[in-house]
Amino acid sequence: MNELIIELTEISPQDFFGQHNENIELLKKYFPKLKIVARGSKIKVYGDEELLEEFDKRFDMLTGQFTKYNKLDENMIERVLTSNGREDYAASKSSGEVLVHGVSGRLIKAQTVNQRKMVDACGKDDMVFAIGPAGTGKTYTGVALAVKALKEKQVRRIILTRPAVEAGENLGFLPGDLKEKLDPYMQPLYDALRDMIPAEKLAKYIEDGTIQIAPMAFMRGRTLDNAFVILDEAQNTTHAQMKMFLTRMGKNAKFLLTGDPGQIDLPRRVISGLKEALLILKNVKGISIIYLDDKDVIRHSLVKKVIDAYKNIEHQNQF
Repeated sequence: MNELIIELTEISPQDFFGQHNENIELLKKYFPKLKIVARGSKIKVYGDEELLEEFDKRFDMLTGQFTKYNKLDENMIERVLTSNGREDYAASKSSGEVLVHGVSGRLIKAQTVNQRKMVDACGKDDMVFAIGPAGTGKTYTGVALAVKALKEKQVRRIILTRPAVEAGENLGFLPGDLKEKLDPYMQPLYDALRDMIPAEKLAKYIEDGTIQIAPMAFMRGRTLDNAFVILDEAQNTTHAQMKMFLTRMGKNAKFLLTGDPGQIDLPRRVISGLKEALLILKNVKGISIIYLDDKDVIRHSLVKKVIDAYKNIEHQNQF
C-alpha cells in the first residue's frame, strides 16, 4: 500500500482540520478508498497511487483556499473536491475583498465563487442577471454591492424593487394601507439593508429617497439614472413588466436582476419575463449572466438537501 505524508507548516492544523476534525471527515467521505489519518500537523494517507496523486492535488487546492480566506467550510470543501479545476471555484482576488463594513463590525463579502463572479460582473458590466435557487446569496450580495456603490459615491441612490405577485395569498385580504400590504414582499431587502446600514441612517436614507424600496408598478414612466437598481424575484415578472423595467435604465446606472426560474408564482400559461429575457439578451454585449447553484447555498446545510430533493422530483415530473 502506497503512503502520502503531508505536513501543515504555515497553517493552523486545528483551524484547517475543523472542530472535531470535521473537515478531515469530509475528505474521507469524498475519498472512501483511501485511509486518511490526521495527527498533530501531519496527515498520512494510504491507498492506490493514482488516488493519492488526486488527493495531493485537491489538498493543495484546499490549502490555497484556506490561506486566501483564512477559513474552510463544508461548502468550500465540496466546491474544491468536485470542481474540474481551480477556475471552477476561484474568482479574481479583488472580488473576495470586503464589500461593506456592516452593523456591529460585520464584514460583508462574497463568500462563494459564483457570488464573487457576481462582484466581478457588476464591476465590468452595467446590467447583470444573477440566476440561482434559494439561499445562494443573490439578493444579499446584490444589496451589498449597491450599498458599497452608494458609500463610495459611485451612485446617488439605491432602488430596490420586486414584483408583488400573490404567492398563494390575496393582497386585498391583507390588513393595512398599500405600503403595509406590500412591505412583507420587500422584507428580504429590508433585512439585508439592516445588516449593512445602522438603523437611524437607514431610516434617514429611506425618508429622503436615497434608498427607495418599491413594487414594480412604481417603476413605470421613470428614468433611473445615477442609481444602483436591483430587481429581486425577477422570475415573477411578465413580458411587459420586464421590458418596462429594462428600459428604465438611465445614465450612470447599474441594473442587477436576481431570480430563480424554478420558483415562479405567476398564473399558469403566463410566460416569465426573466426566462424570456435570458434567451433574448444572452448574447448582448455589456450584459452579464451569472448562474449560481446549490454549491453556493450559504443557509443551513439542510437547504442544499431540500433543493436536491425537489430537483429530483421536478425532473421526474417533466414531460
